[in-house]
Amino acid sequence: MESVARTAALVLYLWSVFMQSSRISALGVNELLYFRIISPEEIGYIFSAAPAKDFGGTFKSFYDEIFLVPADPADGCSDMKNQDVIQGQVILVERGGCSFVQKARHVEEAGGKAVLIADNAEDNDSQYLDMVADGSTAKPSIPALFLLGRDGMMIRRSLQRQALPWAVISIPVNVSALASFPFNQPPWTLW
Repeated sequence: MESVARTAALVLYLWSVFMQSSRISALGVNELLYFRIISPEEIGYIFSAAPAKDFGGTFKSFYDEIFLVPADPADGCSDMKNQDVIQGQVILVERGGCSFVQKARHVEEAGGKAVLIADNAEDNDSQYLDMVADGSTAKPSIPALFLLGRDGMMIRRSLQRQALPWAVISIPVNVSALASFPFNQPPWTLW
């Protein structure tokens, strides 16, 4: 039993080294991307998100520890007021108020590395939306992902409750490398 645990730990370590040293290839159509919240521990789960259909970039690096910063304003429809903490981080934005493309552009202009757009239907724990371009010519180049509404709400509530300015996440996470370990998925979301 101990040797199985050592082998599993070695496989996980080697995968981590590989991911850090290689480029992440683009996802196929209808594939989900996964990220893990490292801190705060109360929401230390693996979450899934759906990449935008026809705009935004792909992750070219693995971020072992990067901040997930809630946008200010929350809908991301105007210039970011918290640019000082957005620079180089992943930004959590709420759906509504303007197009997905506009939100991603505002985050990119503020220096964000990627944007997670959480559904504004806070009871949505299973339905991913197709984020499509809005017809504008200026498309963002950062990764843009759709996050279930319940996941976004739970993340924001946890940060507010603990008066934290951000969560620490790992993105993207290869869940197939975790096959021998139990998924630590959010208890409110069915996969």
